[in-house]
Amino acid sequence: MDDPAHRPSFVRVGTSLAGQAHRAVAEAIATIDPEDARFVLAFIPKSLDLGDMLNALNAHLEGTPVFGCTTAGQITGNGYESEALLLLAFPKANFRCASTLFKPLNPIHITGISAQAKRLSDRFVHTAGWNRMGLVFTDGLSKQEDLLISALNLALDDLPVFGGSAGDGLEFVETFVLHDKQFHSDAALLLLLETNLGFQGLGFDHFLPAETQMVVTQADPGERLVYEINGAPAAQEYARLVGCDEHDLSPLVFAENPMLVEHYGNHYVRAISGAVGDHALCFLAAIDDGLVMSLGKGREIIKTLDESLAVCDQTGAAPDFILGFDCVLRKLEIQQKQMSGAVSSIFRNRRVFGFNTYGEQHRGMHMNQTFVGVAFFAQDMGAFS
Repeated sequence: MDDPAHRPSFVRVGTSLAGQAHRAVAEAIATIDPEDARFVLAFIPKSLDLGDMLNALNAHLEGTPVFGCTTAGQITGNGYESEALLLLAFPKANFRCASTLFKPLNPIHITGISAQAKRLSDRFVHTAGWNRMGLVFTDGLSKQEDLLISALNLALDDLPVFGGSAGDGLEFVETFVLHDKQFHSDAALLLLLETNLGFQGLGFDHFLPAETQMVVTQADPGERLVYEINGAPAAQEYARLVGCDEHDLSPLVFAENPMLVEHYGNHYVRAISGAVGDHALCFLAAIDDGLVMSLGKGREIIKTLDESLAVCDQTGAAPDFILGFDCVLRKLEIQQKQMSGAVSSIFRNRRVFGFNTYGEQHRGMHMNQTFVGVAFFAQDMGAFS
């Protein structure tokens, strides 16, 4: 339900639940003026045909840059959705942008990516008084996000970069990013933004480390596979530690019992996507032999979400809108606990728009089961991440 009270002033929002791409784009574009848009972000459900989507976007938004990705779910003006096309149009009066595509990602070439990102930044002339950030959208099955975001963090001189990994529900089959009127796999999109709005970066989860610790004793870092934990078969040992039978391991068990790693005094989630092969565990972020991890102990997810989104500018004003990248495993846990309505209400009240990801990028790190976002304020309060 489109509530004018929750409609932002500095981004135009279009959505559609239509199951056919041309109709979905036509419905979503009805609330957007392409002539006013500097660029459009498109977050696309797995149910829509990508070839038809390209044709429809090109027909309705010819001359307007469109960036985005396939998603594991969307956050619209109604909150959580699973099959919605979401278009976000950023107005020319408040935004400028420059983009580049990194392809292929695997094998990753750190030096080349760093040089390409620096060239983009150097050629993107800085507008006096405007604030600058980066957005990154990555093939969520590339397994290269950790190295990519680290390279970007160094190349861009600590410019705040926020992002999410493309998804396709919980199938983990094929994901794409959208750039230059084409969908790309094994690729990542970097979008540099300038805005005369103030912004603040967000990044939080709802887990604390429990006392139970473990050590990865055999792994394949390139494939993010762990074969042994504490010297025992990984899936068996993990199941023992969480108190269930190995045969009962499921996406929900993994979502409710994530692994945490410590980095400079903070703990970050290393989520498990599934049990594979002969008792191995597949992770959604970097792992390696000798890595020490703790089991995560969940806090109140609704309270944590509402409190963490309650940011304000120096005058005490709430954001005009929040661009959000929310892990699909958070959504799964919320759905299983029948909290979707409460979470969607919070997103509506906080004017959150975005998508569900296979991983999130913030502060030079790739993480899981985290909400990462950018809060934009009408008051130009500067920028901080």
